[in-house]
Amino acid sequence: MQKSVAYAFMLAATLGLAACDKPSENKAQDAQEARTEAQESMNDAAKESNEAAQKEAEAAQEAAKEQQEEAQTPPATAPAEPAAPAEPAATDAPKQQ
Repeated sequence: MQKSVAYAFMLAATLGLAACDKPSENKAQDAQEARTEAQESMNDAAKESNEAAQKEAEAAQEAAKEQQEEAQTPPATAPAEPAAPAEPAATDAPKQQ
């Protein structure tokens, strides 16, 4: 009879300890959730970084376009000088009729 009581006690202790092991499972689940949230945060940061880089590239392209347009346009402050009249070319050959 002592053996059966000892076996029952050991079984109850084992089941009790197994039931008390929940915090380790919760820690594992919490760690998994933290990893998932960290991954999502990294993905969001990468997306924002890509968007910022794209906006910066567009701004640089627009600035380059504006500089090119300014370089092609003559300055408005310098007045244009009239061209000298062209002189007719002198020919020594007699006119043919």
